[in-house]
Amino acid sequence: MSFDEALASPDPLDPPGAAPMHPSYEDRPDAPDRVFAALDDDAYERQVTAWARALAAVGAADADALHLHHLTPIHEAASRVAPNVPIIGHLHGTELLMLEEIAGGPPPGWTHAESWAERMRDWARRCERLIVLSPSQIPRVERLLGLDADRLVVLPNGFDPGAFVRRDLDRAALWRHALVEEPRGWLAGQHAGSVRYRAEDLSPLVDGVVVLTVSRFTAVKRLPLLIEAFAQARDRSQTPAGLVIVGGHPGEWEGEHPAGTIARLGVRDVFLAGWHDHNEVAAFLSVADVFALASVREQFGLVLVEAMACEIPPVAVDRFGPGEIVTHGETGWLVEPDDAGGLAAALLESIDDPLERTRRGARGHAVAVERYGWPELARRLVDVLDAAVGDTRA
Repeated sequence: MSFDEALASPDPLDPPGAAPMHPSYEDRPDAPDRVFAALDDDAYERQVTAWARALAAVGAADADALHLHHLTPIHEAASRVAPNVPIIGHLHGTELLMLEEIAGGPPPGWTHAESWAERMRDWARRCERLIVLSPSQIPRVERLLGLDADRLVVLPNGFDPGAFVRRDLDRAALWRHALVEEPRGWLAGQHAGSVRYRAEDLSPLVDGVVVLTVSRFTAVKRLPLLIEAFAQARDRSQTPAGLVIVGGHPGEWEGEHPAGTIARLGVRDVFLAGWHDHNEVAAFLSVADVFALASVREQFGLVLVEAMACEIPPVAVDRFGPGEIVTHGETGWLVEPDDAGGLAAALLESIDDPLERTRRGARGHAVAVERYGWPELARRLVDVLDAAVGDTRA
């Protein structure tokens, strides 16, 4: 479904004659995809109607099963268009975060929060199976959606083993191209490429240890904390090192912009590479040595798996998905949330100990391929679909 017409209309959630913009589980000021919990019944019906039209167009009623991601109005549309087709739901965690906010008392402006929470509980109950990304989501689903654990299937996100593999690339050439020749880093309120570097600035990335992160500039990602921790580690290390931040869609940031943190702390050797397509990430990983993710509410953390697949040991927070993906001392380092000192200590060890980086990187690669490779996950998904279809036909 295309939302181009919706985005071009005065109200993307109510575009005349077009499908409305898909809402969000996050409440982001000025974003076109407003939070579900703020939408009234009329907006809900517009969503259902658009999805019903799309499902009917592809013959959903004749399908053996419908595999629906997230809990959204497409579930209601499916019940109207294909009422006899079993549904396998697939949670990604962001819907749980919204439900937790509602349960704790919805923020101002979430005037229809309880209506949406009840709809989501109803959609979850209708699913033959509900896929979750990690074991830590099971008790949250039981509490928030009222489902028994035996209805849930743990199936993590995965990666393409053919795409995410460490390649022998020219480190100097890649960083020169990304940061000097065609820069995409940006300052707050300015365009992509407004952050520029000189070739001579890149020596920590060419001759030192490269710490890489791939992240949006949102508050939960804790980029200011990561920059602060890197500055501490760099000051205590005898090894040249640089931190590269890939990501941050131009114009989208919450809290302090990373460029503001860099300026405030006066830290050197932190580079903003800007927004890049997902198919470019493997190349950045191939010229990095450590991956860092300071996010405190990462529901899964596929980028950690991709880093491990490229033999890059991660430093991450011991909560939610990262705490289950990374094994401390074996495939990477885990630290407590919002602990700048602990994060700095882990970064320092990862920077100064090349043998440990190599050992954890090799182990992480093996774990990534075994647990998260697409071929294995596809086989497991087929089993889930077959079981759901078999149950409805029995």
